[in-house]
Amino acid sequence: MPDGVKVLVVDDEEEFVDALAQRLEVRGFKVLTAFSGDDALVAVREAPVDVVILDVLMPGKDGLQTLREIKQLKPLVEVIMLTGHATVKTGIEGMKLGAYDYLMKPTETEDLVAKINKAYGRKAEHEERISQANIDNLVRTRGW
Repeated sequence: MPDGVKVLVVDDEEEFVDALAQRLEVRGFKVLTAFSGDDALVAVREAPVDVVILDVLMPGKDGLQTLREIKQLKPLVEVIMLTGHATVKTGIEGMKLGAYDYLMKPTETEDLVAKINKAYGRKAEHEERISQANIDNLVRTRGW
């Protein structure tokens, strides 16, 4: 499934972002990177993104605020929260704000790939339902 899936990796640790981006690209994902919450929001506005891998603790705009704003901009984009400093409270808050899942750093690449594929599947399913609803509405209003 990864071919064509657009993933945005957001973390203030540039070496981590670069390494993760390389591991995902080798597996067929199209990867964008950002090093802050504000950069992530610019990327989400300017480029089609399917799944965001988002660090919770970053200077400036933290992951939870960034998640909140991503969901306002693009509600169907799935977000996987990733942190080395997870707490149950932060995880619950992220899920309430619409995060798809929450993983601890370091995480196995294959576990993350599986989560990305599942998140993309959910996004694609939502888009298909919306598209079908639009078609049904068009058929109903035009009397076909």
